[in-house]
Amino acid sequence: MGLRATTAIISAAVGIFLIILLFLILPEDLAQVMLDSSRETWPFTVQNVMWIVFTVGMGELFMRYRGAQEEERQIREAYLPEDDASLLRPGEDLNGIYQAVTATPTYDVSFLPRLISRCVLTFNMTGSADQTNSVLNSSIELFLHEIDLRYNMVRYITWLVPSLGLIGTVLGIMLALQYAGDRSSIESPEMLYNVTARLGVAFSTTLVALVMAAVLVFIQNVVQAREERALNRSSQYCLDNLINRLYP
Repeated sequence: MGLRATTAIISAAVGIFLIILLFLILPEDLAQVMLDSSRETWPFTVQNVMWIVFTVGMGELFMRYRGAQEEERQIREAYLPEDDASLLRPGEDLNGIYQAVTATPTYDVSFLPRLISRCVLTFNMTGSADQTNSVLNSSIELFLHEIDLRYNMVRYITWLVPSLGLIGTVLGIMLALQYAGDRSSIESPEMLYNVTARLGVAFSTTLVALVMAAVLVFIQNVVQAREERALNRSSQYCLDNLINRLYP
């Protein structure tokens, strides 16, 4: 099972635990708003589905946050000489660097080791610092696209949550109107109270969904910005300590 699938399962379990916790600690009125706890089908409600989807999205973002932390850690590994006088020549100098970065456990997913290895291979084959710099720039563009692709699932979840909220609202309005249109309900003295209560819960579904989506989008922007900053620092590190030190 992949890391993403494992994270999704754990996040869904956290969502179920959160639903139970909220049901136990929230006042009845607030539990109706947050969980639709008064519905006959509870715990199978749209709000509960929203909470599970929300926690899955948070799990995705936590995974991306850990990825950004790993990228920043790679910069502190000192793969390249950082003193002011060192020059790097094809052969022994660069081969040692190449072997060190390719032996990194996260080589396949981390930006910095891949940037260094591509630049070293290009310079060893061509002996041209200009071509090596072009490879660096091309790799940075590819990695920016790679970062963007990593957030596809999060973007889908931030669309899905308000969509579920709208579905819950439409469903609640439909059920409230069905109740109001029932002949047996018309004669009930509590008919108006029951209809307005159902409509209130229906509209609160969209409200909760919009708040969830706003939280997800905010955290997504913060985490994605951190990943992009890590890539920017990695490219500057390569430029300062590798490209500018190459000696044919």
